[in-house]
Amino acid sequence: MKDFQTLIWLDKCSRLFERFNIDYTALRCILQMKFTMDARRVPTVFHDHKPKEGNQFLKSLWMYALISLMLIPFIVIGDAYFYQMSFMFSVLMFVAMLTMISDFSTVLLDVRDKTMLNTKPVNNRTITAAKAIHVMIYMSFVVGTLTVIPLLVGLFHHGIIFFLLFLIEIIFVSFFILIFTALIYLFVLRFFDGEKLRDMINYMQILLSFSIFIGYQLVARSFQFMDFQFSYTFEWWQLLIPPMWYGALYEMVLHQQWDVSLFVLSLLGLIIPIIAFIIYLKCIPSFERNMEKLMAESKGQRSKGRIAAFLATIVSKNRTERAFYQFANRMMNSEREFKLKVYPSIGMTLVIPFLFFFNEFSGESTFDLANSMFYMSIYFTLLTVPVGVSMIRFSAKYEGGWIYRVAPIQQKRDIYTATLKAILIKLFVPIFLLESVIFVMIFSSRIIFSLIIIALTAPIIAVITYLMIHGRRLPFTESYQGQQQSAMLVFPAMLFLGVFAMFHIILTNLNYGEWIYLFVLLIGNVIVWRLAFLRV
Repeated sequence: MKDFQTLIWLDKCSRLFERFNIDYTALRCILQMKFTMDARRVPTVFHDHKPKEGNQFLKSLWMYALISLMLIPFIVIGDAYFYQMSFMFSVLMFVAMLTMISDFSTVLLDVRDKTMLNTKPVNNRTITAAKAIHVMIYMSFVVGTLTVIPLLVGLFHHGIIFFLLFLIEIIFVSFFILIFTALIYLFVLRFFDGEKLRDMINYMQILLSFSIFIGYQLVARSFQFMDFQFSYTFEWWQLLIPPMWYGALYEMVLHQQWDVSLFVLSLLGLIIPIIAFIIYLKCIPSFERNMEKLMAESKGQRSKGRIAAFLATIVSKNRTERAFYQFANRMMNSEREFKLKVYPSIGMTLVIPFLFFFNEFSGESTFDLANSMFYMSIYFTLLTVPVGVSMIRFSAKYEGGWIYRVAPIQQKRDIYTATLKAILIKLFVPIFLLESVIFVMIFSSRIIFSLIIIALTAPIIAVITYLMIHGRRLPFTESYQGQQQSAMLVFPAMLFLGVFAMFHIILTNLNYGEWIYLFVLLIGNVIVWRLAFLRV
């Protein structure tokens, strides 16, 4: 196997691993195997073409480089270091944490190698360390790509001290994100098992997404903007906001503000990752024992099966579509990787609409909010649709795709329509109904007609997204290895969502505009769903 440059660098730390009772020789072999397998993965977008060589994850890092350009204004505009760097680290931690819980959780929670490695003379601590280092190396690529441009800009704009502070804190932030995620999973693994455990992990991911977005608001509310200057007032709850830990140190060192609150915040940013790492090391044996719960077979969930069968009879037009509706629903329930990648995004769609009028609630009057058009922010719940649709082509059991060829299917279009209906009912409808109830409580019953229009937009978006991303490929028939490239195509689908929202807002201000738009959407749904998969 190829001797990777990353492993050559890691060789210099071999003695450090041995001090923690980690077999470095075995660790190196495991990592070499993992890196080799990573490099051999063929993205799904290349399945119909000649496979390309090299690690496709590394080739996709340009996306993070583009995101890093958003961080440059926080570096160069002004010298309110505490405020600017707190926001900068908020963006950095947001992207890194989402990458962690959506892409790397499957690696951290992977139990497939246990059946092979447990038969070899390799201790559990070495196996767990290999997983953590594997994730950390790829996280370092993500964080490094996100920060290399801001680092260089900071070096030339603010000098060497700013650069060194930034570099040190990036290391601690990366460390904190990895260990924090692992400890959360450790806590969940400790108290739950079987299918409940899998569901709890997904719920924790949604909770993490909630926390990230709420943290944005708390960081913003920690500062006040007056006369083009930012003022800061310490509150106890700011100790719970990690981005502020890493922003405080700049204020102390570069502005010589030796305040007690700034010192405490800076100290937390340094000691919390170290304490978390020590706790994680102590809990490694327990973590490995509890990881075996993920290998347990899930018990039958008859109540969910009955509900799915009942819904299938309502939304399906024939027996074939009904059967594939239930099939798609069961696949989404059983696919742990599908949940690990989709559920965090669901958590975000729950929070985003409220962010657009969060500041209005804290204003002098909520009457203006209730009579405004901020309810249109519920369009962001429709983001659930393209995210869910983008993942529906993939499955861990994709080899079973032959079932489509041997099943007595008269019209293949029933497969597509049934799958899209399952996505809409399982992922979109619960979120939309929950937020609709809250929005009606805030904005009154006057928005119900608009909510109906927004709901009618979702089926059209589902079909458009599927055709843009997957064409006429059958669902659940390809490996997750190419998911990242496919997910990139979600963004053009989101543009269509913005077009629908824009038309709705414009027509709301016209006489009978919403009635006309409702009629157009009804006709559009009939046409799109009949013609989209007609030639399959």
